[in-house]
Amino acid sequence: MATNWVEATVIENRQLTDRHYALIFETQLLPFQAGQFVKAQIEVKNDEGELEKFANPYSLINAPEEKHSEIYFNTVPDGKVSNGLAALKAGDTFDVAQPCIGFFVLAQIPDAKHLWMLSTGTGIGPYLSILKTAEAWERFEKIILVHAVPVADELNYSELIEQFAKEHPDQFQFISIVSREDHVDSLKGRIPALIESGELEAKAGLKISADDSHIMLCGNSGLLEDSKAVLKKRGMDRHLNRKPGHISSEKYF
Repeated sequence: MATNWVEATVIENRQLTDRHYALIFETQLLPFQAGQFVKAQIEVKNDEGELEKFANPYSLINAPEEKHSEIYFNTVPDGKVSNGLAALKAGDTFDVAQPCIGFFVLAQIPDAKHLWMLSTGTGIGPYLSILKTAEAWERFEKIILVHAVPVADELNYSELIEQFAKEHPDQFQFISIVSREDHVDSLKGRIPALIESGELEAKAGLKISADDSHIMLCGNSGLLEDSKAVLKKRGMDRHLNRKPGHISSEKYF
């Protein structure tokens, strides 16, 4: 399917930390599945000082039926797109590619009793979209959302996460992990090590098992590679359409 660029108008650009932003915008999106992403394109100066269009992919935070669209991103040094998006104000415009794409969606997740959503940094984004849908709560007995960040100030979207917990108190559990500082009620370290030590499961009060668990991984390459290696020791392998497994992943940055 051909890519079509459509104009998006900024409703609000909310700075959450010194480097994290929630960009809310209005545009005409084609029907999409929660967990998919769009490419955002802006025109900025290239290294030669000339105007040029640059684009990066970002997962949507909003559910398909919501009026406004939203992406969650962090700026990076010399990042033309991320810094360009961070500078946008209400009323400014940029372009998004249509249709939305990606296979990190519930339609690609096999049936399981427990769904573990493991993320680092802005990799929590697609999970928030998925958890806004009824399908997530209809399919799984327990959903454990895990968010790992370097410092506690980057535990964003706490109000939305608290809403999930309030609406599904017996079904949903949120576990935060902070790697560089001590934080009340958060584990400390890296997700793969906390799986291997059993600390993550102890916090959740549930076992990660090939018998009843499916693992979604979204974040940096270290999360994906190291977690898969730890989970493989438990007989858990990557899920493919041609070969059903227990792990679905998306490399987010």
